[in-house]
Amino acid sequence: MNTPVKRHKGPKPKPANDNSNLRDRFHAARPDWRDVVYGAIAWGAAMAISAQASLWLSVAALTSHYWSLTALSFAGAALAWPLSLVAFRFIAFRRAREAAFAAAFMCLTTFTIGITSAIFAVIFRTYYAQWHGEPFTKLWLVQLVFTTASALYQFAVLGIRLYLPLGVMFLFGASWLLASRHSPIKTRKSSILA
Repeated sequence: MNTPVKRHKGPKPKPANDNSNLRDRFHAARPDWRDVVYGAIAWGAAMAISAQASLWLSVAALTSHYWSLTALSFAGAALAWPLSLVAFRFIAFRRAREAAFAAAFMCLTTFTIGITSAIFAVIFRTYYAQWHGEPFTKLWLVQLVFTTASALYQFAVLGIRLYLPLGVMFLFGASWLLASRHSPIKTRKSSILA
């Protein structure tokens, strides 16, 4: 009985040690300098406006730290934008627009809050450093850890409010804009949906 051998149709399988997908992800994650600079300025301005609106709504801007908090929000968001953009492009590589939206939302939220809280922790620690022990001693290390932890806690309790209510709207808008500019590459359909 002569039965013809069925040939596999489709792309050739890749070897197990092929990292071309990872290389492609890293290549796609590199942003243009205009996207980095203009995006950082726009995202920083959006978060600064959000902080100002929050301060106006909560305490009628009657605080001596109005401009300091505005500058902190701007700096944290502006520094977070490039990292968020790279992480978004890496995660959303060859994904649908819905997944790209979720990736943009997650990256912008995580990096903006993380970097802004880190800047706040450095400022907080610098202020209290005058009462700390000698540098690089055991006492200094304990004071450094607890001062930083208390700064991060205070930012989590009080600083997150600076992003409400406008920051959430800006976050949805920026995520939608990034996802709409994202161009997914057509991939094979899943066997579950086909």
